[in-house]
Amino acid sequence: MDSSYWDAKFDTDDYIYTTVVNRFVKEYCEPLIAAQSKGKMIDLAGGEGRNAVWFSEQGWQSENIDWSRTALTKSLKLAEDRGVSQLHFAHVADATGFESVLTPVDIGVVAYLQVPQADLADALDTLVDNIRVGGHLLGVWHARENLGGGYGGPQNPDVLPTIESLKEICADLPLEIEVVTNREGQVQTKDGLKPSITVILLAKRL
Repeated sequence: MDSSYWDAKFDTDDYIYTTVVNRFVKEYCEPLIAAQSKGKMIDLAGGEGRNAVWFSEQGWQSENIDWSRTALTKSLKLAEDRGVSQLHFAHVADATGFESVLTPVDIGVVAYLQVPQADLADALDTLVDNIRVGGHLLGVWHARENLGGGYGGPQNPDVLPTIESLKEICADLPLEIEVVTNREGQVQTKDGLKPSITVILLAKRL
């Protein structure tokens, strides 16, 4: 899938993934924000901006990097609607290679970038390069375990990371893993709420 696919997907008045911050991003980043009232963050492949704009609502500068210009236009509108446009930046770029306007940042977030492991490794490598020493990386993905015991996300195992595959990627990066775990959640389907498995990575930049 290229940027035209995502431009078409996001070309609607509705926010496809809502305007509410992802619950895992909020859970794991709130303590980091509480320890540092003002900071800078990158939301890699941040789509329509629900996570990045939430950071700006906490007083942080946020940069949403995505290759869909349509999604980023909605991200900027969301920031304006929330009264934080002065703190929010949007940057059209490929996740596997970009230059941030805020680097070095305190937190790098990547939520649901479901790509093959080699591409994910390149994306995380680039993101980590833009995080200051002592800063944090938070990753959230649909887990491969969903194929056998959950719902939601792609059905291609090649783009569904596991705890072990994330450890393998992190072993080649200047990171100290603080959390890598599967979390249970729910997704809405035509048959009601169904269980979903999410893999979480929280690591400190060395």
